[in-house]
Amino acid sequence: MTISEPFVRRPVMTLLLTITVILFGVIAYRQLPVNDLPAVDYPVISVTVAYPGASPQTMANTIATPLERQFMQIPAWSW
Repeated sequence: MTISEPFVRRPVMTLLLTITVILFGVIAYRQLPVNDLPAVDYPVISVTVAYPGASPQTMANTIATPLERQFMQIPAWSW
């Protein structure tokens, strides 16, 4: 006796079992939660640099611009 033999011998039971599984699947699918705007944690890089006595132009040229270039090379999603 194989596993499929009772299903072949009793087609009404097979049909009712199939309908029951489909019905439970539809009910479970309809109860799945759906969120239009899911909560996503975006990666953040925070850098603090102190250069006492430097002008804003000096900070931009010697500190901020090189750091920005390096940060732009970091892949967005590195799983």
